[in-house]
Amino acid sequence: MQWLPPIIPFADYEGDWGRYLNAIYVIFQRDFCNDLPKFLGREIRLKKYPITYKKEATFWHFVSQGNEEADREIDFRRAECIAWPRAFIENADDPAMKIWTETRKNRKNIHIWNEQASYLLVLSDRGDYVLPWTAYPIEYEHQRQKLNRRWMQYKIQ
Repeated sequence: MQWLPPIIPFADYEGDWGRYLNAIYVIFQRDFCNDLPKFLGREIRLKKYPITYKKEATFWHFVSQGNEEADREIDFRRAECIAWPRAFIENADDPAMKIWTETRKNRKNIHIWNEQASYLLVLSDRGDYVLPWTAYPIEYEHQRQKLNRRWMQYKIQ
């Protein structure tokens, strides 16, 4: 996948969290604030609130994990892939992408899974537009198998 940007390792910033946070946020701003991509022709918007440390909720969902907004913790594996969500959106028509929708808690979500990159992007389908909801690397084989089962189930419906 020549279109996949390189990761941004925390180690390149010599353990300086502030510098790293600024660097990955600049990439997020470039990709989602200054010039929003389109997903298969559909408008993309951001989940801005809650704003934490002057950064949008979508950014935090790309670089942290946790069920409660206030208790999310930085996930360096997510953070190093900060340039991948836009690349996934712009290359959704690549045959290597597995795309399906699921409805949970009355929300329709679009899953974009690339097995080779072992990465999943989730968009929330809001009708006229989509919100990037979360994105993260898939680290375990059982997770990959589960995603492939969900994709196959969607395909046979």
